[in-house]
Amino acid sequence: MANNSDRRVVVTGLGVVTPLGNDLNSFWQNLIAGQCGIDKITAFDATAFATQIAGEVKNFDLTPAFPSPKEIRRTDRYTQFGVYAAWSALKDSRLDLATENCDEIGVFLGSGIGGLQTTSEQLKVLLERGPGRLSPFMIPMLISNMASGVVSMYFNLRGPNFATCSACATANHAIGEAWRTIKMGDAQVMLAGGAEATVVPIGIGGFCAMRAMSTRNDDPKRSSRPFDKDRDGFVMGEGSGVIVLEELEHAKKRGAQIYCEIAGYGNTADAHHLTAPSPGGEGAARCMKMALRSGGLNLTDVNYINAHGTSTPQGDICETQAIKSVFGDYARKLVVSSTKGATGHMLGAAGAVEMAACALAIKHGIVPPTINLQNPDPECDLDYVPNAAREMPVNVIVNNSFGFGGHNSTIAAKKFNG
Repeated sequence: MANNSDRRVVVTGLGVVTPLGNDLNSFWQNLIAGQCGIDKITAFDATAFATQIAGEVKNFDLTPAFPSPKEIRRTDRYTQFGVYAAWSALKDSRLDLATENCDEIGVFLGSGIGGLQTTSEQLKVLLERGPGRLSPFMIPMLISNMASGVVSMYFNLRGPNFATCSACATANHAIGEAWRTIKMGDAQVMLAGGAEATVVPIGIGGFCAMRAMSTRNDDPKRSSRPFDKDRDGFVMGEGSGVIVLEELEHAKKRGAQIYCEIAGYGNTADAHHLTAPSPGGEGAARCMKMALRSGGLNLTDVNYINAHGTSTPQGDICETQAIKSVFGDYARKLVVSSTKGATGHMLGAAGAVEMAACALAIKHGIVPPTINLQNPDPECDLDYVPNAAREMPVNVIVNNSFGFGGHNSTIAAKKFNG
């Protein structure tokens, strides 16, 4: 019998809720067409804010994913995104939960911030109407683990369950830990990813106070511009991504579609600064090396990197330096792109949405572009697939996500070859 560590893990389902579309096909077609989901904020009057733009989820009908309207009212917007993405991913996987052993199906669904809308609304109630008028559902709605818990309840998934919370590295950490859980034999199937809903006044205002976001309010579609010399900060996005990971033999037995195989996972800390990356992207470099090592991959096996690429002045340079540090001369032959020009930065959901893009890139042989890359930064001098998608074989990918607090997470995946 094979050791648990020899168990292979494949991706058999994808679900997304994004500013580019709330189903997998819309998201992918808009992404490879170079569309942008960023526009003026409509959720509230942002006139007084330095940043008045975001990637908002639009035309979102969440009712098919919920058991009743009452349950919808008892969940924060971030949980609603997470439940819908999980429901979509399960549909895409064609898992028959009625015949599966749900003790062996788990959920790792995290959030960088959790129920910020609920926190904001209930604080207003407290200040204006007093503590006696607070909702009894306030705490269950705002805590960052509730999306993971609710998904398990709605779909009766009784396996390993927790929520990762590592800022913008959240979803990649969830995927990596789910991969590890299956490899160790503690589950046959895992739903993994992240959800975020921070396009609310306190969320936008807090990041504005940090001067972290773009103020290109007169040109929303070109505001998020990773690796471009004229970038001036990230743009907030919202939504969710959920990936169905499955032990290979289990997937083969039921005839599942297989998008790709998760090969490796890296997880390191910068131990440097609250918000700034370590000099030269040192922590990110160690993270990529760990993912490749755990996957038994050579540097030259990789041909596409989905960069964290947030469109911040410092972050894009440090990630470029990290890639060069890891791959050396071969970095010049790598294809690298950031999809955040199209979606904005979805914070705790970003890694899973970008992993969905990587899985589709492997399946279709198309690399999504880095849009708005019009004036390349001399310090960001790799092949970033500017402005137009590129058809090419995609065999091995690296997906990077890095978060405030110095959290780094990298997923390595490869084309499934039996």
